[in-house]
Amino acid sequence: MQGTLTRWLQLRPEDVRKLWIMLPIFYFSGIAESLNYTGFMALFNQRFGVQYLPYIYILEAAIMPLEGWLLAKLANRLPKARLMATLYLLMLGVLLVNGLVLLGFKLGSVDFHYYYPLLFLSSNFVVRQLTLLLWSTAFDLCPTQQAKKLMPIFIASTTIGGITAGLIAHFIGRLFGTEAVYALAPVLMVFGFLFFRKALARYLVPLTLKEDKRPKAELLVSDETQHSAAYYAKQMLRSPFLLSAVTLMTLMPAVYFMNEYQYFTAAESRFPKEGDLTSFYGLITAIQFMICLLLQTVANRLMNWLGASNLLLVIAILFLGGFSLTALFLHHPLGLVMVSGSYAVFYILLYYIAEPCFQLFFKMMPISKRDGYRYFAQGVAASGGILIGSLVSLLHSFGLIRLDTLAWAGFTAAALLVAIAWFGKNLYIKELVKSVQSLHTDISDVAAAFIGGMRSSKALSSVLVYLKHPNDYVRELALEMIGNAKDSAFLPHLLGMVNEASSRIRIAVLRAMNLQGASVQELVQVAAFLEDEDPEVRAVCVQLISKATHLKSQSYFFIRVKLLDTHPRVVHEGVKALYLLESEESYAACDEAIIKMLDNGGEWAVYGCQTVADLQLVTYADWVVSLLEDHRPAVKVAAAHCIGKLQHVQAIPLLLGMVPLADQELRKAILGALADMGQAGLAALLDQMNHANPFIWNVVVSALAELLPEHQLRTELVDRCVSRMLASTQERELPAALHSLGMSGLAELAEQRCGELHNALVSGAWAVMTKLADERVVASLREAMLDESEEVRENAQEVLAEGLGDRKLAFALLELLKMDSGNEQKGHEAPADVLQAARSWSDGWLKDFADYALSSLERAHMKNDRKFLTMLDKVIFLKQVSLFSDLSVDELGLIAGIAKEEVHEDLTYLLRRGERNSTMYLIVEGHVELSNETGEGETGTIGVLGPKQAFGETTALDGSVSSITAQVIFDEVCVLALQGESFSRLVRLYPEIGIGLLHASSARVRLLESMLLKMA
Repeated sequence: MQGTLTRWLQLRPEDVRKLWIMLPIFYFSGIAESLNYTGFMALFNQRFGVQYLPYIYILEAAIMPLEGWLLAKLANRLPKARLMATLYLLMLGVLLVNGLVLLGFKLGSVDFHYYYPLLFLSSNFVVRQLTLLLWSTAFDLCPTQQAKKLMPIFIASTTIGGITAGLIAHFIGRLFGTEAVYALAPVLMVFGFLFFRKALARYLVPLTLKEDKRPKAELLVSDETQHSAAYYAKQMLRSPFLLSAVTLMTLMPAVYFMNEYQYFTAAESRFPKEGDLTSFYGLITAIQFMICLLLQTVANRLMNWLGASNLLLVIAILFLGGFSLTALFLHHPLGLVMVSGSYAVFYILLYYIAEPCFQLFFKMMPISKRDGYRYFAQGVAASGGILIGSLVSLLHSFGLIRLDTLAWAGFTAAALLVAIAWFGKNLYIKELVKSVQSLHTDISDVAAAFIGGMRSSKALSSVLVYLKHPNDYVRELALEMIGNAKDSAFLPHLLGMVNEASSRIRIAVLRAMNLQGASVQELVQVAAFLEDEDPEVRAVCVQLISKATHLKSQSYFFIRVKLLDTHPRVVHEGVKALYLLESEESYAACDEAIIKMLDNGGEWAVYGCQTVADLQLVTYADWVVSLLEDHRPAVKVAAAHCIGKLQHVQAIPLLLGMVPLADQELRKAILGALADMGQAGLAALLDQMNHANPFIWNVVVSALAELLPEHQLRTELVDRCVSRMLASTQERELPAALHSLGMSGLAELAEQRCGELHNALVSGAWAVMTKLADERVVASLREAMLDESEEVRENAQEVLAEGLGDRKLAFALLELLKMDSGNEQKGHEAPADVLQAARSWSDGWLKDFADYALSSLERAHMKNDRKFLTMLDKVIFLKQVSLFSDLSVDELGLIAGIAKEEVHEDLTYLLRRGERNSTMYLIVEGHVELSNETGEGETGTIGVLGPKQAFGETTALDGSVSSITAQVIFDEVCVLALQGESFSRLVRLYPEIGIGLLHASSARVRLLESMLLKMA
């Protein structure tokens, strides 16, 4: 059952884990909040008097600014997680104290009449702040995409809690009294707090490790940059749109409070007994949240279909209808049903539908001022709405008007609400145009959410006006909104924009077009874009024409020609379009075009791989695999991506073999390709789980973390990761052992390899951890572990020590990270024992280092005899050459593999000025003189190079003419010779080597320039 729901809701393991912690918080808090509300309202209305309700609301409106100020002060003094826990406990304490007082009244058969206003104010504080606390917690703990999936579930949990509370109040209130209903609220909040505390510790604390340590000075600077309330008030008075928004936000809750007063008054007169009144409140609460639960199933569709502006208009109309029914039937036997039903619906519409819609008003504002406008408007609306609703209700409390007259006053206010909603909707488009210049990157999504499907002819015509606006961003926005409408009626207007000067606008015009139902003549006009000078315009036009399936033959004619286009992207779109049109007669031509793209190489090959991947043309798999050896990085990346999309599992060993020397982009592409292999590649990846190379191991583990379900991650991956990580703690002994034996060069190389192994292991462990814990938490912890502040790092380690994700993996990762922070093991075993143990380790390089060291000890008596350099000798030597000091051990091994040891006699010429050179030399032993001719035709010495210095690198890569002469002096010289052709191939295949060479060559050029200046 859970698996079916998970698949249906498209939930990831991380989402499910978060739900198990968060759902009880919303469920228990939803019950507690509703029981609290039902209990204190029943007690206040019955024992103090519903006629005093407006006075209390006015007092509450006056208190709310002070409440906000005190909470803001508290927020500035406490870390985020502690603040939220403190607020929860504060509200729990308020309910607990009130519950004990009420139970004391009941058990002692006493009553204190003036306690109930205090009960009302304190309990309503909990209602307000608990809701805000829960939603802010959810938004803080869930990133945007996760929130879209989980928030409806959280709302459903709260709603079910409300239904549960209504049923509890209905039965408990009648049997045990209202005090028992109220006293249950803090008990259920205790259950919620157990999960709330766990959620904060697991998700919020790691996310705020760095924010909580932000310097006070920084907070003061940020406060100084904020605008005053007077600034926002002036700006709102100058903007009709903002005025309409604030008026709507104020008037809607005012109308609601008028209806709420009618509901409580009518219910109190019908049910004079307190137990019966509480039971009735509970029944209405249950019905209310049932309506909410049903409404939530269609709320998102309604928002997408109608848009926020139309939804607010519909809510205003429903308010109007509810008050009219209440006014007409108030003195009828159905009067209580009408007013109670209106109240139940109004509550849901205001707090669960209207509130999210109101937030879209402020998306129009610049992001730096958005929160200022939002909080100022919400403060004005909250206080103003309560005051207006309460003051109008006071007219009935004073006996100046009847209850049905109050209903007609509400009807009038609701009519005004409808007018403002309509007026604000029409102002929106004008405001959108004003804001678009600074917010063009995200404003179109806001416009679509606010206006909805744009089915209103008036709204559509108002958008058409802006197609001729001088600002390109405004026209782009108008075109995007027209495109969202998917209405072919716009086609004639868009065809008139064919000759637009801006290619960006022409592309937007094409994307806004809908060719469904277009005539042949209109298709011909659109096809004019196929000859546009901008290849992107031509490509978008091909995409568009392919959608005119009702004119298949004509579309085929236009697109077929573009297979001969001069730009690969257009050809790529043409091939895809012909396959989309299912034009079988053109498949042969498509094959020719694909072959041309793959064969041309470069950008053509990149688009060729993309075409093969998009169309799943597995027959080209072997050809794409051959492109992995292309010397251009972009082609290799595209080929790797394509192989993954084709799920060509036979290429997995080849892809993994490229990992050690791949740059970051290619390594990312290989990882993506392995993940795209899906279940087909699992067997091959599991076979590589114990690979000796740390980079390959890292990629394999990261890919498996993407592919395996959580239970397999824990059973098949975690233990292997932990054992590999624990083994690496022993490997740190090797550099210390080599140092103690006096092999400093080898020790330096071993230390570098251990560092590479360490980083790969840590990265792989984080990849697995990301799938076992919240992704944002893991990212925050990784960042905190690298923070400059020791306190932040220690706090991050403390979070990890709690067993984040998986306890075994977290502990092993913590040990590695502690080693990285400087607490690494220094070596307590005998060096010879460490070397013997290292010969059985998994990493090939560390085994080679140990073998080399042991062999050196055995032949120590022969160390004065002349011998040829071994492969490892070359690697050790290359590491000490500044030209290659930044390369990885694997890269050094590649260079050592093509380096040839040569010994030359004294006075031998290795380079001659004016002759072509294809070899780069690295001096192992001896000296070489560099010379050049002076202006008078004489030979002058530039300098003398010794061991670990290079020459000939500037001409070796391209075989150009040498500008200097290099001659052996002072006895024979031993060099490593790198042939230009082999070295050039390495640089092309592995860009990191080329980057290292570029840095070192720059230093060599500066050195030679210095020598020349000294000679001058």
